[in-house]
Amino acid sequence: MSVGTRVASDDQLARLLQIGIVLEEVVEARAHHHYQSLDAELDEEVEALLADAADESAEHRKRLEELIDGLGVDSVPFDEIESLVDARYGRTRPDDFDGVLYDQLCNEETAYKFYDDLIEAIEGSDAEFSIDRDELVATLEAIRSEEADGVSEVTAVMERR
Repeated sequence: MSVGTRVASDDQLARLLQIGIVLEEVVEARAHHHYQSLDAELDEEVEALLADAADESAEHRKRLEELIDGLGVDSVPFDEIESLVDARYGRTRPDDFDGVLYDQLCNEETAYKFYDDLIEAIEGSDAEFSIDRDELVATLEAIRSEEADGVSEVTAVMERR
């Protein structure tokens, strides 16, 4: 499912929010992967960056789940959402990048772009949702802003090296 289209129903919105949850799980898993597999090589600044990314992703998932709960729609099976995410966003693996920071930057940028596209699709839609549109957009804008901050944080660490 492309975010580039307008969001026309609660079901479609729920599916897109579920994609966001899976994206956040990917970010968290990749940060954890780097933290565990490269533990001896990482300095405190990178360790803190990865820990913060994992915590932020967990918080984003919680906020997205709350939005989905407010829609009152049937959930799409996890494996179906996971395959959509993998097809669209999962073309790379943690070790495909030249270093932990490049991978983390890619993760943050991908999440930012997803939320940016989702907000645009919601704002371009005339659909009525079961949850308050302003609250929905405000939540997604806050998450997008946190992803932008993550991009800036990773970039700053990279520039210091």
